[in-house]
Amino acid sequence: MSLELAQLSITQQFELLVQAENKFALNEFLNEQNISDVAELINQFPDYEALIIGTMAIHRAVSVFKILDISEQKNIIKNLPNYKIAELLNELPADDRTDFLEELSNSVIRDLIKLLNPEERKITLSLLGYPEDSVGRLMTPDYVYVYEHNTVEEILATIRKFAKNSETIDVIYVINEKGELIDDIKIKSIILAAPDKRVDEIIDGRVVALNVNDDQEHANQVFKMNNRVALPVVDDNNILLGIVTIDDMLWVANEEYSEDIQKIGGTEALNEPYLDVPFFKLMQKRAGWLIVLFLSEMLTATAMGYFADEIAKAVVLSIFVPLIMSSGGNSGSQASTLIIQAMAVGDVHLKDWWRVMRREIFSGLTLGTILGIIGFFRIALWHELMKHGMIEDLYGMHWLEIAFVVGFSLIGVVLWGTLTGSMLPIILKKLGADPAVSSAPFVATLVDVTGLVIYFSVAMLFLKGLLL
Repeated sequence: MSLELAQLSITQQFELLVQAENKFALNEFLNEQNISDVAELINQFPDYEALIIGTMAIHRAVSVFKILDISEQKNIIKNLPNYKIAELLNELPADDRTDFLEELSNSVIRDLIKLLNPEERKITLSLLGYPEDSVGRLMTPDYVYVYEHNTVEEILATIRKFAKNSETIDVIYVINEKGELIDDIKIKSIILAAPDKRVDEIIDGRVVALNVNDDQEHANQVFKMNNRVALPVVDDNNILLGIVTIDDMLWVANEEYSEDIQKIGGTEALNEPYLDVPFFKLMQKRAGWLIVLFLSEMLTATAMGYFADEIAKAVVLSIFVPLIMSSGGNSGSQASTLIIQAMAVGDVHLKDWWRVMRREIFSGLTLGTILGIIGFFRIALWHELMKHGMIEDLYGMHWLEIAFVVGFSLIGVVLWGTLTGSMLPIILKKLGADPAVSSAPFVATLVDVTGLVIYFSVAMLFLKGLLL
């Protein structure tokens, strides 16, 4: 590369090389860049993404392809010639290849499967046969295993022979003649042991394994609790089938987080970048929840109609309806968001329901009392300003009773909101549903209706015989 070219930015160098149509120089340039820099070039020059992947050395092209968004991966496959697609897919680790293929239509998968060599095709079809979102879809069959009778010297020879195609060699797995998992050994223990030491003298029997049918979210929690870079995957008979590595878990955690955030916001999970979702598909995912929430809010109108006589007798009560409804909805949304997040990271489990309820009862009473006191003194302050002729009289001679209605209603509504928001995710989890479905908008809508009932019930208690 010339000195003048080297002084330019990566983007400028790429543009000049593309204009020069010098594939050899472009290949050399791309192979010298960091993987993240090449991915950034693809983001900046989407028209050249297939050219970039097709020009690079295949092992580096695979490293870049793995970290791209699914939409970019689809475009690259669409624009590459078949021989390049075959090179790329055959070189991709089995778990990454499966992750990509499961995002495609069945017809496209069939066409791409034909491009794989027989061994890779067999592995891919096997992984695609496991349930969606299961550990089986994530695992790779590329790992190093040894037997109990092997010595350290034999282990090192095995690593030198087979580790090139392994996903990781940080951990070596020990199996018996039946293929059953016995234990795992960290590479550090192997390096520090004497060459003639046997495997059965090194292992400690504290292996942690995943079942091939385990949910990916469960696997994420196991990784978190055990601080591992890789975990073995076994079937129901304890036969070692593959391994799952921490980089796969990071992608799972990111996808789960995005999905939960979307559900908490009151929409279905998009499962692909926002800008890549077709307009009508986006409307379909958003409209369903909005219709449910709209129909639920109709119950608010029903509740208002039920208390129409009370409102007619004491119009002043209607002034505080938005205040009461929003306070209950906000407290419920706050509680549901906290509990959903706590459940997602494993801080709260089903068995903790009573601890959560007890905590939220005290939280609801405390928060409700704070808001109730503020509401009470707001009415009292307004009355004082009215007495001095600074503002018009809104509450009349029964201002004190109205202040008590607002104050105690806020305590009840906020308490109910926190209980509803905290318990609904746990109930849904118990029923086998996704806790994130108990989104903030849904909880707010539910609390709106019940909040009105609480408000007017308290009003009847304090104002009966006065205004009602």
